[in-house]
Amino acid sequence: MTVADTGRRARPRTTGSTTTGPGYARYGKYLRFAIPAFAVIAAVIVFPWLFTLYMSVHDWRVGQSETFIGLENYASLLNDARFLEAVAHTLYYTALAVVLPTVLGTFSAVVFHQEFPFRGLLRGIFIMPMMATPVAVALVWTMMFHPQLGVLNYLLSLAGIPPQAWVYAPDTVIPSLVLVETWQWTPLVMLIVLGGLASLPTEPYESAKIDGASQWQMFRHITFPLVLPFIIVAVIIRAIDALKAFDTIFVITQGGPGTASETINIFLYLQAFAFYKIGYASAVVVVFFALIVVYSLLLLYVRQRSKWL
Repeated sequence: MTVADTGRRARPRTTGSTTTGPGYARYGKYLRFAIPAFAVIAAVIVFPWLFTLYMSVHDWRVGQSETFIGLENYASLLNDARFLEAVAHTLYYTALAVVLPTVLGTFSAVVFHQEFPFRGLLRGIFIMPMMATPVAVALVWTMMFHPQLGVLNYLLSLAGIPPQAWVYAPDTVIPSLVLVETWQWTPLVMLIVLGGLASLPTEPYESAKIDGASQWQMFRHITFPLVLPFIIVAVIIRAIDALKAFDTIFVITQGGPGTASETINIFLYLQAFAFYKIGYASAVVVVFFALIVVYSLLLLYVRQRSKWL
């Protein structure tokens, strides 16, 4: 045995994975800072969800003791015509509240991306609706929707168009509510898409101009494919926000006329705070959360695929 072998055998082995090594000491030091964050997350997010799941499998009404009924609340939802109608209203409202702001916001972003006088001032004016609180916006639009005193029917009369019932008719209530949503949140889509346009390279446009491409051809084959991931992000944000819309609808119609504008959130509110069915409302929350998760994953998948279009 050589001297080098003796020294190598005598050298102790130390690894950072031992419970007494320096790696474990550093891990313990960092853990002391992470524990308060874990505690806050558990108290604010994890516990409410676990308690909601617990309530959803009980027949729990205000002023009464809870009774375990398993999945009976979920089975009742599948047979509840009013809940199924609320789901249909929510999907209809969400589809309109996503498509219209996305189309108008993308068009506005393309317009405001161009150079013209007072562009900064007009941008600031355009995004002002987004800064207002939804309840204040709903109160203003409630007055505008009034069949006799509202300014909207007055403007229609100037154009020779007969007055509309707006939110006071079952056939027009959801499109009228979407009009409010579009007015307030189109600027958000515009800002997201505008950020994407600002990050685009200029070389493809210079080559396209040399080849004689028109403005529409450059938008169709260069701008739109490159900015599509940003549009998908705007669609995801708008879809989640429209799915859980409550304040504007509740202030303007409270789900009426009848149940024509009753979305899942309005239905949930009524079950919990008007009919005091806490367990049934908790089941609605769980189903609604699952719907949002599935919808979000689908949109994220579309965004991932859009990078390669």
